[in-house]
Amino acid sequence: MTATAITPYLFFSGRCEEALKFYGEALGANVDMIMRYNESPEPAPPGMLQEGFETKIMHASFHVGGAPVMASDGCDDRSHFDGFKLALAVPTEEKAHHAFNALANEGSVQMPLSKTFWSPCFGMVKDKFNVEWMIMVPGEQN
Repeated sequence: MTATAITPYLFFSGRCEEALKFYGEALGANVDMIMRYNESPEPAPPGMLQEGFETKIMHASFHVGGAPVMASDGCDDRSHFDGFKLALAVPTEEKAHHAFNALANEGSVQMPLSKTFWSPCFGMVKDKFNVEWMIMVPGEQN
């Protein structure tokens, strides 16, 4: 029996390629694969794709550190993010500040990085794609 796993799958409303490049620069994300709609072995059903999405990304996978993430442009430009945050744990405060500042560029700070009772460095930011992040250095385990 294989282990159960949950992998975030993000839909970028036609901005997936831009997002992959951004996360590569901001977080050192490595893209594993990209498939565009016009590269699919089976065409999308008629009317499924918004006009102009034929060359958009149908599916991509990437890693941030050891964590897998999947992504797509979706079928149109109406997707939005709501009701979740991605938690990014990094080993040092320097790496936390780097990731936080990179994600905040053209985004918005929801909670500046600061010491909390559970972390020596924790903050929340919404990036320019409206993906919300919690950046943290794990605290000592008791």
